[in-house]
Amino acid sequence: MGAKMLFKDTSTNHLVEVADIVTLSNPYELTVVGRYLWGEEMQDPEVFDKTQLCFLSGEALPRCWHDSRYRDREVRRLRCGTKAAEDGDYYQGA
Repeated sequence: MGAKMLFKDTSTNHLVEVADIVTLSNPYELTVVGRYLWGEEMQDPEVFDKTQLCFLSGEALPRCWHDSRYRDREVRRLRCGTKAAEDGDYYQGA
C-alpha cells in the first residue's frame, strides 16, 4: 500500500484522503480520486477537482500541481529578455 496524503475540501471543509500522489502532482490531470474521511465506515471513492483541495493548514496546492502552463510567463520572459510587469525596477528601454 502506497503513501496517502490528507487534504481539505475547500467547499465543505471535510478531510479528503488521496492515495494517488502521482496524479495529484501531475499538472495535466485536473482531477484526482480520493475519499472523504468521516464516519466509521470507509467512504466510496469520489473524483475531486484539484483546485478545490488545499492542505490541512489552509494553504493552496502548488500551482504546478494543477496548472500545466504555470511557467509560461517565466519562459516567455527568459526568451524575450524582459521581466514581469510587476518588476517595476527593470528598465525596458526608451
